[in-house]
Amino acid sequence: MSGDNSSSLTPGFFILNGVPGLEATHIWISLPFCFMYTIAVVGNCGLICLISHEEALHRPMYYFLALLSFTDVTLCTTTVPNTLCIFWFNLKEIDFNACLAQMFFVHMLTGMESGVLMLMALDRYVAICYPLCYATILTNPVIAKAGLATLLRNVMLIIPFILLTKRLPYCRGNFIPHTYCDHMSVAKVSCGNFKVNAVYGLFAALLIGGFDMVCIAVSYAMILQAVVSLSSADARHKAFSTCTSHICAIIITYVPALFTIFTHRFGGKNIPHHIHIIIANLYLMFPPTLNPVVYGVKTKQIREGVIKLILRRKLP
Repeated sequence: MSGDNSSSLTPGFFILNGVPGLEATHIWISLPFCFMYTIAVVGNCGLICLISHEEALHRPMYYFLALLSFTDVTLCTTTVPNTLCIFWFNLKEIDFNACLAQMFFVHMLTGMESGVLMLMALDRYVAICYPLCYATILTNPVIAKAGLATLLRNVMLIIPFILLTKRLPYCRGNFIPHTYCDHMSVAKVSCGNFKVNAVYGLFAALLIGGFDMVCIAVSYAMILQAVVSLSSADARHKAFSTCTSHICAIIITYVPALFTIFTHRFGGKNIPHHIHIIIANLYLMFPPTLNPVVYGVKTKQIREGVIKLILRRKLP
């Protein structure tokens, strides 16, 4: 199917145009993207390996961190290699079904990231408010069930994205002004009524992100209450310092994500399209890139684990 052929209601493939209006600078845009992706892959895979090999890190907090790292590296891998192919080799075609698959994994994994951050907030709540029961409450089976439940929630809520998008007629062509197959970017190419897509997309975002943010807010309200009640200033500082990495991860994840979700639906005419596309890419790349750095710098146990691993490799 060619770009201007509108005889078929379901295209064989889509054309991803990259960053509209900035085609001449694609090579320059690709450099920070490639750098961030490299940091994300090396950092997150390093964290997973470190947590799996260091006995001292075999605790619920670090299991959730390993799950977050796996989610992050998988999330950016679903989009960045394809984006770099567009920037470097002008490979803009993506099969219709591959586009839907990419859409599913992008949204499912962003929901998974939000869910893991919520589980990490609950982990901090139990650790600070019920320290004596921490090991008995957050056992390995409980952690596995919580991770599986979060995964199933996201899968069930994102599958309708695919069904709603697949039913739309695409008689205007097959050009998508984006670097990857985002739900609303694909839906807006349709010549049909995509209001259901927009409403359900907002509903799913609020149900996933809204629920997780409420759980995080409630957890931290209880954590703050427990920390304030401690008699020693040193104890208060020590208790809350275990949460700083997680708070940074929350800010890194939710601020650009909420910006992208709401500008897609309410601010599209006021924000230049190329800015929206760049932000949409960065919100998928910032958390995977920065989370390993934040946890590596802020978490003493991880720093010590890295030093032990380096010294162990240097020994004959």
